[in-house]
Amino acid sequence: MKILKLLNKRYLSIIFIFSIGFNSLADDKPVDIWDLNKKQIEQEDKIIKEKKSKDIENLPEPSIYEMQSVKDNNFIQLDKNIDSKKIKIIGLYDPEDYGLDINMWSNSNGDQLKNIFLKLNKLNLSNDANDIVRIALFTNAYYPDENISEKEFLKFKSEWLIKNSNLDLIEEYLIKNQIINLHPQLTRYLVDYYLSTAKLKKACHLFTKNLEPIQDEYLSKFNIYCLVNDGKKDEAQIIYDLKKELGFKDKYFENKINYLFGFIEKADDEISEKSILDFHLAHQTNPKFSFNPKTTTKKLIWKYLSSHSLLNSFQEIEVTDLDKISTIETAVHNKNYSEEDLLNIYKRFQFDINQLLQAQTSYKSLSNIEARALIYQKILLESEMVEKLKLLKILKNSFEDDSIGDAFDIELKKFLEKMDPLQIPDNLTSFYYTNIQIKKKIDKKVKFNNDILHQSKLLNYLNKDVSKSKIEKDINNFLKKIKRNKKYFLSKKDIIFLETLKSDGIIIDKKYEDLYEVDSSDMPTDIQVMINNNEKAAALLRIAEVIGEDKLERMDEDTMYFIISTLNQLNIDKIRNDILLKVLPLKV
Repeated sequence: MKILKLLNKRYLSIIFIFSIGFNSLADDKPVDIWDLNKKQIEQEDKIIKEKKSKDIENLPEPSIYEMQSVKDNNFIQLDKNIDSKKIKIIGLYDPEDYGLDINMWSNSNGDQLKNIFLKLNKLNLSNDANDIVRIALFTNAYYPDENISEKEFLKFKSEWLIKNSNLDLIEEYLIKNQIINLHPQLTRYLVDYYLSTAKLKKACHLFTKNLEPIQDEYLSKFNIYCLVNDGKKDEAQIIYDLKKELGFKDKYFENKINYLFGFIEKADDEISEKSILDFHLAHQTNPKFSFNPKTTTKKLIWKYLSSHSLLNSFQEIEVTDLDKISTIETAVHNKNYSEEDLLNIYKRFQFDINQLLQAQTSYKSLSNIEARALIYQKILLESEMVEKLKLLKILKNSFEDDSIGDAFDIELKKFLEKMDPLQIPDNLTSFYYTNIQIKKKIDKKVKFNNDILHQSKLLNYLNKDVSKSKIEKDINNFLKKIKRNKKYFLSKKDIIFLETLKSDGIIIDKKYEDLYEVDSSDMPTDIQVMINNNEKAAALLRIAEVIGEDKLERMDEDTMYFIISTLNQLNIDKIRNDILLKVLPLKV
């Protein structure tokens, strides 16, 4: 039997509701329960809101695009229309920090933006391209409103954040702007990910920082559970009872949460995979919890099982249970189970000596799983490097043929790293370099070369280390030397740097104008239209699309020329300078 602990607190409000309902019935008018409870909800939400506000702390400043600054304001409200209608501007960065402005989306056509968004979603953008998208999307500005709705625009923001899985940025974006209700799917992605990776405190932390009453049903249930788990049952009870009075019905959740409240002695044994929260509640309310995942089990639940050490039973699996091993292989491919544990299962298969000696031929008569086990055992026994490499290729191909190629990825790299690349035969070179882990190069330091314009110390101007008057004097002196030196040829990068200086108002003597000609033929027509319309944000997205999966350092000079020309014409100096400092200097 359920005993409401807060009955005394809520007794008068319940009588009030019923009395109004009775009067409404007497007048033969329908009762709107939302109107009946409005005052009560506002009062109790105010209590919750005030309690939560005491815990609000300032978040640490993030590291975004290295030198970008983040403002402390949660959001800005500005008057856009004559009627002083308040427009909520949601973002993280001050537009002035990047040469942007609050109207950077205002002149853009939504149809064109949606087309760019669609293309960006299909690309695996490089870090350089993603940095530009991040600044464009999360700089404080008015939303575009021509042929695109606020919902569509915010949806792209959410999709981009989820695709890049930048959890810290997502959390900062949601908390600083107080937009859990505006981005319920993004919020759910964050809390579900934390819960699936055994980080319940981080998941619940998001709700403690939220000051607005939660509207989304799933997130509201998650919040109630977090409060109960944190020992705040009274606060959880208020929210839960309000939801019940407003028509909330979820038999599964009610059973589990009533057990956690202490209202019932035993919860049902039912395990729901409908959501990660449902699954977690089953785990927390059943001391004898046990679950055997299948190939159809959601990836998030696999991750939960792995993170909560609930896959130990798989270590005792019988090698004759090929269906279960197949399930494990799929889980390994999805990075929800350890490659090492899968290979340990392969080692338990029994083969005769002839099968092991003739592994490269005898595996063909076995089932795919048995074949992989045989080849793996032979790899462990093989001492010749070239023969081992051949077997590794056979094993990798076997996984790929079954569309589970990532199940043999990390361990394959470990084998290859032990081999001397100089001894790899030509017919296996492609396999070797395709699969080995290439170690990242250490960041190189800038080395100035004062004989080449775009590599000289004049680049210090881009770091704001040189005054305008000094750079003006130095650049003209440099050009004077160039004009005398008949062998010096101005490269495209030299021209890019000169055009940047001119764009910033640096005066170059007319007698040096004949050193080069400006070529604007490479500028895409649509980008030039954006420049003419002062569509700064849209132009940034197009630049990110042009960069695509490439690194800036690898881009050809003609493409770099029109990118910098675009930023020059739009006066987006901070982003321009950061790009130039990546592509112009000599680094060793």
